[in-house]
Amino acid sequence: MLRIFKQYYPIRNIFFVIGEFILISASVLLATWIILDNDAIIPSSGLYSKILLITITYQICFYYNDLYDLKITDSYSELSTRLLQSIGAASILLAGVYFAFPQVIIGRNIFIVSVIFAPLLIILWRFFYAIILQKGLFNQKIILLGSSELARDIIKEINEKKDSGYEISIVVEEDGNEFLIPYIDHSKVRHRKKYDGLYDIAKEFNINKIVVAIKQRRGAFPARELLDCRVRGIDIIKGNTFYEMLTGKLIVDQINPDWLIFSRGFRIPRRVRIAKRIIDILVSLVMLIALAPLIALVSLLIKIDSKGPIFFSQERVGEKRNIFKIHKFRSMVENAEKKTGPIWSMDNDDRITRVGRIIRKLRIDEIPQLWNVLKSEMSFVGPRPEREFFVKELEEKIPYYGERFIVKPGITGWAQVSYGYGASVDDAIEKLNYDLFYTKNFSIFMDLMIIARTVKIVLFGKGR
Repeated sequence: MLRIFKQYYPIRNIFFVIGEFILISASVLLATWIILDNDAIIPSSGLYSKILLITITYQICFYYNDLYDLKITDSYSELSTRLLQSIGAASILLAGVYFAFPQVIIGRNIFIVSVIFAPLLIILWRFFYAIILQKGLFNQKIILLGSSELARDIIKEINEKKDSGYEISIVVEEDGNEFLIPYIDHSKVRHRKKYDGLYDIAKEFNINKIVVAIKQRRGAFPARELLDCRVRGIDIIKGNTFYEMLTGKLIVDQINPDWLIFSRGFRIPRRVRIAKRIIDILVSLVMLIALAPLIALVSLLIKIDSKGPIFFSQERVGEKRNIFKIHKFRSMVENAEKKTGPIWSMDNDDRITRVGRIIRKLRIDEIPQLWNVLKSEMSFVGPRPEREFFVKELEEKIPYYGERFIVKPGITGWAQVSYGYGASVDDAIEKLNYDLFYTKNFSIFMDLMIIARTVKIVLFGKGR
């Protein structure tokens, strides 16, 4: 497994992306060989840098059109449609680059021929990769111990995620329990009710990892069996840690305080905080200047569309529970909570104005918060700030909710790009699962990934 941005990915997934990179490059090389001649394919000609530009543009478009989300592209019709859309978008982007920088043009005929070869090679490559996933080749086999809800959630995640890189070979439930039987495929998974002989079983099935998701009950923990496995070289991992690696989130209602206390993370070095602050200042300044025409246009449209102020300000709870005023473009009618009091907004909330629906969907209503970032009340990336009224309610119902205040709130965050909009306590719990993962595993590189995903959401109007 390879660790990227504090999440673990199967090595084969990295090879999949690299393999596609090679095939796209190969399609351009092949087109060059057909249109020109063998002598054209030499490093000194600058050809390879032009091929790199085309390949990277293709793969960026693939990413933004969800071609690397196997849940979305699970059929060849969907794959073909999105592939053609992505190649069309890449062609338009490259046309713009070629217009601005004619020296990087590779040749019209070469590009057209490569567009013919690239989809064929990519579909063939993905067909080959689908066979690998279907047969479970290169999956890491694991033993799952326990009959807890966490164990059930781990099984569900592995079953639903085709490219998780793991395969549950044996499930051992404590005290003869059969809680997990409905969730396992008995043609592939062996079910046991005893811990004895655990090492011999792992050895027999060539298993090198055991995931422990046992309910916290005295006398039920198989310490002797697990110690025997550990000293003989088998990796033992806690269920919460494994789930975090697998999904990029925690499960707050299944976390014990000792796991949080002894787990790594929740520490942001001073130099990293300074670097984050410098990035926040630079990004917010550049964006406020660059978006000035859009800010003026949206302000005009809001004023024309409905009565009331252009901007909406509201008190929120920030880092270390400091209260500050957040600023947004007004997307609801004036005094929207006059009759109802503080309530979460819904998907089809009739308080939202016509312009408000558009700017909320495209996240344009968040632009004024760049001013909050400049004032150091917020960061560009972090957990979304909540109102004090809801914070008090949520802290009573959700364990560890207060831990999200150890970092500055953000305009966008890991919860927003991973889960989207929510308007209930259940949604708040799920968002906290992602927020805690972010605060526990914070890094500048993770911020950059969140920003990239946010751009994707804004461009395609996903999210709220």
